[in-house]
Amino acid sequence: MEPIISIRKLCKQYGEKTVLDNISLDIYPGQIIGYIGPNGAGKSTTVKVLTGVITDYTGTVLVNGKDIKEDILALKQMIGYVPEVAELYDLLTPNEYLHFVGALYNMPDNIIAERSSRILSSFGLLDNLNQRMDGFSKGMRQKVLLTAGILHNPAIVILDEPMSGLDANAVIVVKELMQVLKNEGKTIFYCSHMMDVVEKVSDRIVLIDKGQIIANDTIEALREGSSDSLEKIFAQMTTTENLNQTAGNIASALNDQADKIAL
Repeated sequence: MEPIISIRKLCKQYGEKTVLDNISLDIYPGQIIGYIGPNGAGKSTTVKVLTGVITDYTGTVLVNGKDIKEDILALKQMIGYVPEVAELYDLLTPNEYLHFVGALYNMPDNIIAERSSRILSSFGLLDNLNQRMDGFSKGMRQKVLLTAGILHNPAIVILDEPMSGLDANAVIVVKELMQVLKNEGKTIFYCSHMMDVVEKVSDRIVLIDKGQIIANDTIEALREGSSDSLEKIFAQMTTTENLNQTAGNIASALNDQADKIAL
């Protein structure tokens, strides 16, 4: 089987700072990839490269066998993207916003309307279909973003903290949705700090730190026969600090300050 995404020697710099340092990675159809790393490790930059937002990089990125730089608009038809933070058009309703998004993908109006109503109904937002989004909560906005990201039925779904702000039931729905899409042969590229979810849903876990991939394997292989959680493995691989001691230092600083105030 050929990889649907193939990255070779990907590098990206901002001035003198190297954000991505010679990354190579193959991702296959029907896989859920958990892409994790500390803040500033290069996760968001990788996503921006894959979605065509960043083009001034070195190396090669192939999507479905084609260089992403050669025909980015055609390849974007294959990709659905749900960002962690996005600016919605507050004065629009979900119905108007999703019709706008669907039109960008040249979708017929009747298909946009049917999919929008069915997906939003599943998220419990059907009654809000024609309400302006300026009064929506973060969770409601996230549900609209999720709907927009999969509206055109993409082969590749890139999720950047997709459960941010969602209630418990919606989190379960999104987890199950990833499995359904995977079973349909779609590829899920999932960035998150929710280690318990990443551990449960991912076929492979890719750990990036300081711009380099330092692990790429199944959770079972990463454990190496232990029963360690992904959270513990993550901490072991990305820091030399004693995190319990760090937490103790923070608490101690608060207590010391409280003692001074009391005096």
